[in-house]
Order: sequence, then C-alpha cells, then structure tokens
Amino acid sequence: MTSPMIKIGIPGAAGRMGRMLIREIAAAPDLELVAATDRSESEALGQDSGLLAGTGTNGVLISDNPETLAGADVLIDFTSPAASIAHAGIAAGQGCAMVVGTTGLSGDDEAALAAAAQSVPLVYCANTSVGVTLLAKLVEQVAAQLVEGWDIEILEAHHHHKVDAPSGTALALGEAAARGRGVRLDNVSDMVRQGQTGARRDGDIGFAVLRGGDVTGEHSVIFFGDSERVEISHKATDRAIFARGALRAARFAASAKAGFYDMNDVLSG
Repeated sequence: MTSPMIKIGIPGAAGRMGRMLIREIAAAPDLELVAATDRSESEALGQDSGLLAGTGTNGVLISDNPETLAGADVLIDFTSPAASIAHAGIAAGQGCAMVVGTTGLSGDDEAALAAAAQSVPLVYCANTSVGVTLLAKLVEQVAAQLVEGWDIEILEAHHHHKVDAPSGTALALGEAAARGRGVRLDNVSDMVRQGQTGARRDGDIGFAVLRGGDVTGEHSVIFFGDSERVEISHKATDRAIFARGALRAARFAASAKAGFYDMNDVLSG
C-alpha cells in the first residue's frame, strides 16, 4: 500500500523561495501542492503557480486569501516575521503542521511560534540546509574545546536583497558557539565595531556582515588563537538546498506530534 500524498501549502508563493519550493514539490512523488498565496498587492495573484514557477500548469492559482492554506497538511513559510506569525495562527487553528524558515524574528515572534506549537507540529529553523545544521553542531563542539586564548568571529555574506543582518543563520551559529562555552550569546555578542572601540574583550563572539550581488549564502566561524586559526565554513551555491531541506522538514512534521522542533530534530527523526 502506498503512503498518502502530503498536501503542502505555500505562503509567499510568488517569491524566490516560494517558486523554488513549487518546483521541488513538482518533482517529489509524495508531495502535492494544494494552496499558494501571496500579498494582496502582488502582481502574481490569479496566476497559475506552476506556470509562474516554470514547471507547467498545476491548477493551483495564487490567492491573497490565507484561509485557503487551511486545506494543507503542512504549511511551508519563508515570508516575513509578521506574516509567519499570522500563518502560524491559521495552522494552529486548523490543525495543520508548519515549517517556518523566515529569518529576522524577534523573541516575541519566536514565543508566538512556540505557542502555536502547543497545538500542532511546528519546525522552526533559520536555515533549512542539512549542511548548515551539521555546521552548527561542529561549531558547538569546537567552541567547547577552544576556550582560553581563542577568539570567535562569525562572517556571513548574502545577496543585496536580504533585509536582516546578521542573518538568522549567523545568529544560530553564534548561539551554537555560546552553548559550547556555556554562556548566553546576548552577554558576549559584538555586533557593531566603529571608531575607537578599544581592545577586543575576552570571550566575545564577533559578527561581520557582507551584502552584495546574488550571493546565495556563505557562513564562516573563525576561531583565532595565537599563531593558529581554525575555520569552519559553509557555502550555498543554489537556493534549492533550502527548499529540499524544508521539504524534508515538512515530511517530518506531517507525521510528528504537536511540538516545537528544529532541523536537528528533523535529521535525527
């Protein structure tokens, strides 16, 4: 007996990640796109989402009515913080699982997602790449070993359209490094350096941000010691890796119990 198709709803379907997800769903034998929405001012409204994504007609028209998402088993959301929170409320109310890859969420936003996860399975991750998930694990392990005399700097680069900085992934890597050292990132992060800053404080975790061109995403965590340096890096060359990771998370969420999950849970599930 074959497993039933997993029905997917995509908010922000006309965006770059939305179209990428639609293409990846079209190639997946176990997934079915059943709803696609976008902002009320989007020029894509009423268009066939498959044609827009370049996969051919699929019969799913792009709507500005978020209630159409209620027919999905899993929502995959890479929109904006405010929109993601609104969609999480719909998911919780309708009993459908959710994958959130939106970055730039505040502490209150994350608390709202956690509240929704009391009713439904919700996977929240700043980066759905399998490689980045493993990178974070390595960073935590290395940070625990390289403490005295070692400085940590996190460098990230993205395309010039990205609106938040540092990236959610860079912050997640900073959290991993802080966990490795048994400290809170809020107490040791150094986000801005300008003018007469004074000497670097021992134990700080520094962040540097690059924006330009069409860079998909590059992250490096650098451990500086005396006369030596350890660098751990990940470079994404195609946004498809994020879509594939999100679909892997959707498959996990479709059969999970209600709860607040991340990509580590997806990979070990």
